[in-house]
Parts: sequence; structure tokens; C-alpha cells
Amino acid sequence: RPAAAALDPPPRLTLMSAVLARFFAALYLAIAVLWVSGLAMLIGVGFAHAPLAWHLMLGLGMLMTVIFAMIAWRLHPRLAAAVAGQRWAEGAAALADIRRWVATNLLLGMVTIAVATVGRWLG
Repeated sequence: RPAAAALDPPPRLTLMSAVLARFFAALYLAIAVLWVSGLAMLIGVGFAHAPLAWHLMLGLGMLMTVIFAMIAWRLHPRLAAAVAGQRWAEGAAALADIRRWVATNLLLGMVTIAVATVGRWLG
């Protein structure tokens, strides 16, 4: 991304739209694996017997998944449509929105790691 920032808007937005489309394809698989493995662990011990940290991670994972869905199904199509129509200002605004939500998900991911790390002391 830092190298793309040096590009003019048309090639930068075109590149970012294409890169995100490929990245999202891999992310769908990663999210599916995360949900299957996480729910298998919770079901294995029973939701009522699971540690508090697991419930917190489940909630954070739900929120992060909703944010990803919004990025992939609402914001990225807006970016792709702007690029296809050569509406560069609209594309730049969509990419800025995507970056803000990705930063939010990154922060939530760090909180999730912290919860997983200190989870045994949460009760």
C-alpha cells in the first residue's frame, strides 16, 4: 500500500480494487476456517462451560465478520463501480472508507489477541 500511494489516482484505485478482490477471495476461506474451528471448540466444551475469554472472542469475531462483510459487499463494490466508471473522486472516497474500516478491524483483532492472551486470568 505505501508504494501504491505514490501512484496517481487512476492506476492506484484500479490496483487497489483488483488487489482487494483477490485478497477477499482468500479471506473468505480464512473466515470460514476460523468460524468452523472456533465453534467446534465452543461446542466441544459447551457454551455454558466455556471460559469468559472464549465468549468475548466469539463476540469480537462476530463484529469483525460483520465489518468484513460490509467492506466486501458494500464498500468494495462501490470502489469497483467507481473505477469502472472512471469516477476517481468517488473511488478515492470509497477506498478511504475501506481503509478506516480495515483499521477498525485491525484494532479489534489486536483486542482479540489480548483477550486470548490474558483470557485465563479473566475467569
